[in-house]
Amino acid sequence: MAKKANTDDEVAEGGAEEAPKSGKKKLVMIGGAVALVAVLGGGGWFFFMKKKPAEEVTAEQAAAAAKKLITFVEMKDMMIGITAGPQQDRQPIVKIKVALEIADPKTADQVKPLLPRVEDAFQVFMRELRPSDLDGSAGMYRLKEELLRRVNVTVYPAKVDAVLFKELLLQ
Repeated sequence: MAKKANTDDEVAEGGAEEAPKSGKKKLVMIGGAVALVAVLGGGGWFFFMKKKPAEEVTAEQAAAAAKKLITFVEMKDMMIGITAGPQQDRQPIVKIKVALEIADPKTADQVKPLLPRVEDAFQVFMRELRPSDLDGSAGMYRLKEELLRRVNVTVYPAKVDAVLFKELLLQ
């Protein structure tokens, strides 16, 4: 019986020793997981949230410099008769008022004498348009891009950055 009691005691002691070891393992695992989450969270904050002062200053300086350099060249109002769509009795007319955005004032001085050529390029292109070509924002975008392409071909080597519609009326 003594032997039996001894084995029972060993089992009891072994069970008691096993319980603290598994509890320590759980604590280590939980502590490691908490530490990992803290490190990843801190690293993520540092990487995504922290702003670099050098980039902020250069972005602000670039924005200020861009505002100073942009020049707008106004073009004359144009009224252009466009191609009539099917089942239309009258020829539609487009009234358009455009400004050209140019990054450099020196370039604007080069473009101003060429404005009659730009107006001619606009009118030749727009005479072939149909009212359906100007439908919706997609039509306006395509028109703007095509006019920009034609302006840049006309004023080359100068470069116009954008064609801005001040007014576009289709009657």
